[in-house]
Amino acid sequence: MKMMKQPLAKTTCPYCGVGCGVTAPRGAARGARISGDVSHPVNAGRLCSKGSLLGETTGLEGRLLHPMKKGARIGWDEALDGIAAKFAAIVDAHGPDAVAFYVSGQLLTEDYYVANKLMKGFIGSGNIDTNSRLCMSSAVAAHKRAFGEDVVPGCYEDFEEADLVVLVGSNTAWCHPILYQRLLAARAERGTRLVVIDPRRTATCDDADLHLPIAPGADLALFNALFCEIAARGAADPAYVANHTEGLEEALAAAREGHRSVEAAAEACGIDARDLETFIRWFAETERVVTAFSQGINQSKTGVDQANAIVNCHLLTGRIGRPGMGPFSITGQPNAMGGREVGGLANQLAAHLDFSEEGCSTLSRFWQTDRIATSPGLKAVDLFDAVAAGRVKALWIMATNPVVSLPNAELVRRALQTCDFVVLSDCVANTDTAACADVLLPAAAWGEKDGTVTNSERRISRQRAFMTPPGEAKPDWWIVSEVARRMGFADAFPYRGPADIFREHARLSGFENDGARVFDISALSDVSDADYEALAPVQWPVRASGGTPRLFGNGLFPTPSGRARFVASMPPLPATRRGAFPFTLNSGRLRDQWHTMTRTGLSPVLGSNAPEPTAEIHEADARAAGIEDGGFMRIVTAYGSAVFRAHVSAGQRQGSLFVPIHWSAANSAGSGAGRVAHPERDPLSGQPAFKHTPARAEPVIPQWRAFFLSRRKIPAPACGYWTVRRVEGGWLYELAGLAAEDTPPDIDTLAPPPDAECERIEMRDVAGGALRQARMQDGRLADCLMLTRSGLLPPRDWLVGLLAAETLGAEERRALLAGRPAEGGVKGEGRIVCACMGVRSGAILAAIADGARDAAAVGEKTGAGTNCGSCRSEIRNLIEQVERTEAA
Repeated sequence: MKMMKQPLAKTTCPYCGVGCGVTAPRGAARGARISGDVSHPVNAGRLCSKGSLLGETTGLEGRLLHPMKKGARIGWDEALDGIAAKFAAIVDAHGPDAVAFYVSGQLLTEDYYVANKLMKGFIGSGNIDTNSRLCMSSAVAAHKRAFGEDVVPGCYEDFEEADLVVLVGSNTAWCHPILYQRLLAARAERGTRLVVIDPRRTATCDDADLHLPIAPGADLALFNALFCEIAARGAADPAYVANHTEGLEEALAAAREGHRSVEAAAEACGIDARDLETFIRWFAETERVVTAFSQGINQSKTGVDQANAIVNCHLLTGRIGRPGMGPFSITGQPNAMGGREVGGLANQLAAHLDFSEEGCSTLSRFWQTDRIATSPGLKAVDLFDAVAAGRVKALWIMATNPVVSLPNAELVRRALQTCDFVVLSDCVANTDTAACADVLLPAAAWGEKDGTVTNSERRISRQRAFMTPPGEAKPDWWIVSEVARRMGFADAFPYRGPADIFREHARLSGFENDGARVFDISALSDVSDADYEALAPVQWPVRASGGTPRLFGNGLFPTPSGRARFVASMPPLPATRRGAFPFTLNSGRLRDQWHTMTRTGLSPVLGSNAPEPTAEIHEADARAAGIEDGGFMRIVTAYGSAVFRAHVSAGQRQGSLFVPIHWSAANSAGSGAGRVAHPERDPLSGQPAFKHTPARAEPVIPQWRAFFLSRRKIPAPACGYWTVRRVEGGWLYELAGLAAEDTPPDIDTLAPPPDAECERIEMRDVAGGALRQARMQDGRLADCLMLTRSGLLPPRDWLVGLLAAETLGAEERRALLAGRPAEGGVKGEGRIVCACMGVRSGAILAAIADGARDAAAVGEKTGAGTNCGSCRSEIRNLIEQVERTEAA
């Protein structure tokens, strides 16, 4: 009998803003293989490690399946009626600004549109903001100042057609790997120069022709220096400046006040003067230049000015709107751009309208409402400050985890705990934020949702459902619409599905526009349901002839004068380091993880490469502080403290620290970056300055260390340090006692014995301070505890292999008690280095021993690094370690 081929759904990856197309079998079992869409123009079938393993994240573990109120299950009608009544009562008693929404770049555009319409159009407050405030709002403000509208001028093809690509504050190799691979492929053909500007030596620097390890916060000084030197060296485009720009003299005068010479600028930036001169010369002499920037620019107290300083250099040289050139903001989330299109930020209205009298009037006429918000709402940090102060009394959070992701996170937690009414729409039942909510609403997750997203190059792509929502989960647009109807606004929220919302969104983009706003997709306003279902990826603006890859090539900008604007700015005086906090703390993403790991944490493979939260510190700083590589260190700021494993690195800038953003109270004890980040922010964009928190680092000497491996998940261990991650067949907990009162655990205190009968084995060395315990059930390993006061702990991957074994023989049981693999028994193969191909360090080291002495040769032998390439830096490090050992 011939097997029928399962139909495929073409959808879009839910991770970064690159916007890769993926395919998934419709109606397949959860956990089905996800593949790259070879027809999608962004990735042509390639996926990064996270995208490749999306199938591992579609299970129902931890899902929120039913509406809940104070821990008890309720029906949808009770939940929706209660939310509508509570919000209406608070608005009646205290006014519309007493309520707020906090939403997410994980929402689809249609979800975003309905939430924004309800808050700004019918409740009548600007108090809807998004977690995109945390990553892209400085770029938004810079675009509006320079261009008159939030517009990214270029497209991904520009990275492939440039002769010089400058990556600023972006570890592109890890955070946007498919775009980075496109760049490297083009570079191999055309010899593109690559400059990386970043305080840290990241994986992206491995491929750079020039790395400028700039001092934290010095980006504005660097690009103002570049701006001045372009003008001084005759590298400007006078005709372009005269015909298409305004404000040059004021901007140059401001920049010149802070610029004396290349040497002085290099000293201010903490870099070598010869390297700065090389960068300036390359930029001045190269026509096709793309300057791509991300969180390292945006997440700063001067983020908007820094982005405008980059734009200034491109305007001065006329390098914008043409192939292979332009400033390019790389977006962090899959739909941060879509959220900006519909007014998801508190200081925007939908369809790129402003809070001007004209903008409010236009939107009021289109939505046919007299309740339109007429002034901006509270931006993210201010919003939660207002919740803490009791000014915002009801808050609806959608698809985000602000107790982890916002700075000064403990204040956010306390604010939610004291707020009159907190609603959370999410697909995960147990997050730090869920613990603070009065009502939990089960939202559809990726693979179950239907709508559109917009990537960094303005490309609108469809996210299509290929699984049925589990339990009582519903799409976000449906949930918001139902509350709106119950608040008395049924006529304005008549939507039957996402296609209805998309058509309205498209019509609004063209309403009373007449070319005044670049964002215009009105050519799609009459798409049928079938056309919407089949919608191919397209870049806005969308006219009758199709999408538009590049903008501003004609030199016309959406400003009152039609000219782009230079923006004057001067770097602030260097901050003096306070004695108590001599370090600068930076934070960011890891290669294989995403946000707070509610999705990626479900994958055993993705959790293998960086299994614990680590803090990077320069080797000289570590020596001075008495911190050992692989030991524990505490980072302390004015806002809190957190404990991390220490990673001593020559690639970290001296005087700086780096921590990952992914750990939370759900998967660790106090290792969240938000606990220690200061709430200072850019005064224009409101974007938090996550890259520059004053901090100190202290060694932590544990009383004991342990790990617990189990087939079952257990409650949070009672000790000063713990983390948990998913492994094949179970969970792995790393534990440490940091204080005298942290009693060393016993296997039974961590987890009661399984209900079924089990056998227990134990080795206790009182004098040596070691304890090894295991429980067997039906001949298989059920769980084990390995503890030491001063010695080494056994290899984790070996024991994970035992967890997967069908039965353990006498030799393997003895090995358990000995703490090392049995001769000829199950052995570990090292941690996973290449998540895409599942290649472990053992296989790579074997290939190196067999003569593979570069990443390409290792790839030929093992497959490692041959997909998204984001592990090549780690492969090179392994090669260097082997060669150093051989040389010694």
